[in-house]
Amino acid sequence: MPGQTLPTRALLADITTLLARIAIGAAFIIHGLQKLGMGVEGAGAAFGQMGVPMPQIAAIVAIVIELGGGIALLIGFALPVTGVLLALQMAAAIVIVHIPQGQPFVSAEGGPSFELPLVMGAASLALGFAGGGLAVDRFLPWGARTTQVRV
Repeated sequence: MPGQTLPTRALLADITTLLARIAIGAAFIIHGLQKLGMGVEGAGAAFGQMGVPMPQIAAIVAIVIELGGGIALLIGFALPVTGVLLALQMAAAIVIVHIPQGQPFVSAEGGPSFELPLVMGAASLALGFAGGGLAVDRFLPWGARTTQVRV
């Protein structure tokens, strides 16, 4: 917006990335809780039916990444690592489950498709590297913001 000062733009960027982290993090938390509610055995059985190799181990990994990663994303903890792990989890879901089942990117009939895990993975990656303004990371040694411009 014209006339905005740089700190105002930075604050708006921090607020919008916080809101995005809350939304994406909450979605991952809900998915992780769904799997946790099924139990490792139940989630593993569901994964096995979808053709996921080593389904019990995959269920544990999915629960830890989705639940733990969702919480970490929401509060802004270890954002680059969290973003990469969540993106890899979504990439694995696309490659191991969605594509082998013949699911399209978007289904015209509203059936199964893989646009949601693709968007969730991309958003996680973007927020992991750009969403740390209003975050726990800001107060930790690795999260200090530094800006250097060389001309």
